[in-house]
Amino acid sequence: MSNKFKKIVIATGGTGGHVFPAYSLAKHFIDSKKINVEIISDKRGLRYLEGYQDVKITEITSSTIFKKNIFQLLFSILIIFYSIFKSLIFLLMNRPNLVFGMGGYSSFPVCIAAIILRIPFIIYENNLYIGKANKYLLPYAKKVFVSYKELEGISKKYHKKVCEIGNIIRKEIINFRVKSNSNQSDKKLKILILGGSQAAKIFAEKLTKIFKECNDAKIPLKIYQQCLPEQNKFLTSFYKDLNIDFEVFNFSNNILDYFSKINLAITRSGSSMLAELINAQIPFISVPLPSSADNHQLKNAIYYEKNGYSYLIEEKNLNTKLFQLIKKISEDTSLLSQISSKQRQYSDKSVYENIDNQINKIINEEH
Repeated sequence: MSNKFKKIVIATGGTGGHVFPAYSLAKHFIDSKKINVEIISDKRGLRYLEGYQDVKITEITSSTIFKKNIFQLLFSILIIFYSIFKSLIFLLMNRPNLVFGMGGYSSFPVCIAAIILRIPFIIYENNLYIGKANKYLLPYAKKVFVSYKELEGISKKYHKKVCEIGNIIRKEIINFRVKSNSNQSDKKLKILILGGSQAAKIFAEKLTKIFKECNDAKIPLKIYQQCLPEQNKFLTSFYKDLNIDFEVFNFSNNILDYFSKINLAITRSGSSMLAELINAQIPFISVPLPSSADNHQLKNAIYYEKNGYSYLIEEKNLNTKLFQLIKKISEDTSLLSQISSKQRQYSDKSVYENIDNQINKIINEEH
């Protein structure tokens, strides 16, 4: 990357789906040793950045404007204006050459401040439907980096701003590979249950009933289940009573430790998690969060299933369809091999090279 670029600010927050790509991007820039990087996040996002000492992080509170209660709406508007004011001060004091908005309402005030101060900014969208904050910012953004060219919701007049770069995920994930035949040595299905950074509570409630059905049908299982801390006792007792091999864990940044032990995952359909699974070539069953904004998780899951990268079961159909699917896979494990084969045709290995190339283009335009 050109050394004309001295400093980049990355604005993120909210869920891990926004925060983890932000940190991965910051780490890439830091490792290049050519530019300074700082992350701005809200309080929710800071939870996922605890322990990372290699990047400077500043907290700026934000809020969504989409509130049903009029008093909550007015309060949110006040918070947003306060956040824009704080962002203006921050950008004036730090003078970055470029701002990255990683999507979600937490990045909105920083990008608005960048517009006011005429600092070029890029927005990143890793879902299959552009988010509300990014849609409002699109007319003013220098570029919109997208994970997939199939992204919906962008007006034709902004198509020239769209750059398909791939998914911004950790380089360790991109380079991870399950050892050959390590997951096919026995007939046991080793299933990783993932709820995303918000640790889907519903999975602990609904999947246990289905695993009991699997156990009654003599389907050999080992379960690695992510859950909320308050669910540890219930799940431990449940699996012990049924004599099902299991490991319960709470939210973890070291997900690679589990990728090397499994041959199937059941997951929410957040874009970052799906990108990690496909790059690691882990077959998975996608269960979209029904309440996701603009139903973007369902759109993500449909795209992956259509391309043969995964299975899709909507949450409302878990009780009727999941047992049958697990039974089918248990009886014919070549189904998992077929998905892995499709996944091998996909890779985000070039994502950081694509980012560097696009930023260099912007630098040349600016100078």
